[in-house]
Amino acid sequence: MGQKVSPIGFRTGITLDWQSTWFAPKANYGDFLVEDQKIRQYVDRRFNRSVPKGAVAKTQIIRTRNEVKVTLHSARPGVVIGPRGGEVDKLREELEDITGHKISVNVIEIKEPDLNATLVAEAIAEQLSKRASFRRTMKQFCEAAINAGAKGVKIISSGRLAGAEMARKETQKLGSIPLHTLDANVDYAVATSRTTYGAIGIKVWIYKGKFGEENEPDYNRRRRRPQRRVASGPTQGRADAVQSRNPRGAKKTEDAAPSKETDNGGSN
Repeated sequence: MGQKVSPIGFRTGITLDWQSTWFAPKANYGDFLVEDQKIRQYVDRRFNRSVPKGAVAKTQIIRTRNEVKVTLHSARPGVVIGPRGGEVDKLREELEDITGHKISVNVIEIKEPDLNATLVAEAIAEQLSKRASFRRTMKQFCEAAINAGAKGVKIISSGRLAGAEMARKETQKLGSIPLHTLDANVDYAVATSRTTYGAIGIKVWIYKGKFGEENEPDYNRRRRRPQRRVASGPTQGRADAVQSRNPRGAKKTEDAAPSKETDNGGSN
């Protein structure tokens, strides 16, 4: 099952939320579905297929009675927003012309682009279209995701790799990818690289850890400090351990001893 089911669809409604949130009667359901697809296709064509690229990874749509709320998750929010918000205003007007509804646009920044499967897949596809080495490119993005904090990465490229006559599939994997575990936060994306010798498909899986526990291992590793142990007699060992733990306190006791002797000597 892990090889056939999309990890996003497998977890939607259980640990992941829907990318479109609205309710419609039977008569309007198809129209709203087509509108959502038009919005996503327009945003992708506007910010991901033209220069300068806005690196929009996900488009969330929430419909209310009066308006449609569109939330864009972007690694480059400055390009999407534009100077003084001009690009957002222009995008809102164009989406209102497409849908015929009142639109409100919100932009959220993606802080770690190397942990987003959509951005990684699109970046690999762009590199392959520029005739880069597919093995080196896949390895670089795998290592970048691991360095960014991922617990596992798997990248599959299939097609006429390096312009070979026969299509084949190459896989690069680092770490673990628990596809059957619903608690596992696995991001998945597919991208297509259009080359002169054919289309190359890229699939990316990124395992970030269990939901709600992604940052705990780093936090525990930061707080845990090894303690120094001194092997000696029962009483001496405790004193040495105290001095090794608190060298400042040991210095104070050494400084205090001679002062006491001088005071006694003066009084005598």
